[in-house]
Amino acid sequence: MKRVLCAVILSVMVVACSSQPKRNTTSLPQIAEPARYTYTVKAVYPHLTSSYTQGLQFVDGVMWEGTGEWGKSVLQKIDLQSGQAEVLARLPKSEFGEGITVLGDRVYQLTWTNNKVHIYDLQGNHQKDLRYMGEGWGLTSDGESLYMSNGTADIYKVNPETFKRESKITVTMRGEVLNYLNELEWIDGKIWANVYTTDYVVIINPQTGVVEAVIDFKGLLKEEDITDKTDVLNGIAYDAEGGRIFVTGKSWNKLFEVEIVK
Repeated sequence: MKRVLCAVILSVMVVACSSQPKRNTTSLPQIAEPARYTYTVKAVYPHLTSSYTQGLQFVDGVMWEGTGEWGKSVLQKIDLQSGQAEVLARLPKSEFGEGITVLGDRVYQLTWTNNKVHIYDLQGNHQKDLRYMGEGWGLTSDGESLYMSNGTADIYKVNPETFKRESKITVTMRGEVLNYLNELEWIDGKIWANVYTTDYVVIINPQTGVVEAVIDFKGLLKEEDITDKTDVLNGIAYDAEGGRIFVTGKSWNKLFEVEIVK
């Protein structure tokens, strides 16, 4: 009955509008179709399959990685050429590590359901913990503030000193909310995000929340490299000085330097 009534009202509005003189009319906003990108592989590096990648960041020549899984979550540095990792901190067995980011002389590491972010210095020494609401998934920085995902379509701008939410971005694609935003990376003024359980990375306008482009990483990890322990694509790092982009996945045996093909 409600649908019939809405249809009647809509038809009346259309007739009414068409019978009136057109004055100061404005067109409806257009739904933006995101650009579609692919990739080429520029270099391949080894990656520890024991590393369940939750966060990845390249800063000042250092590849940082935060890993997950109960009882196995760590903060570590990766040697690109060998793939070996230097573990700097181990999370309690009761915590599942999530996204990381480096801002200034601090490293931030989220936890999935403990509502807690661990803060370290650049040597991996624990400084303090701060609390936050809800789940922690991905984390990145624009050089001043932090941006945090929680598995929904929302990305929160967060104060790095207090971890209090300052604002919210609701991410949309083709006018619809896009959930399952996971690991984040800030690249050239945009937020790049893994979409959990998919081979897609989306490029988000942080002012509007609109997905401006989608990168399809299908086939990045070859069939011969996939085992029963291999999980989904997750992990984006950007070398701002060298203009390099790195991606990997949870328990993948390789880490890739890629070039985006537009």
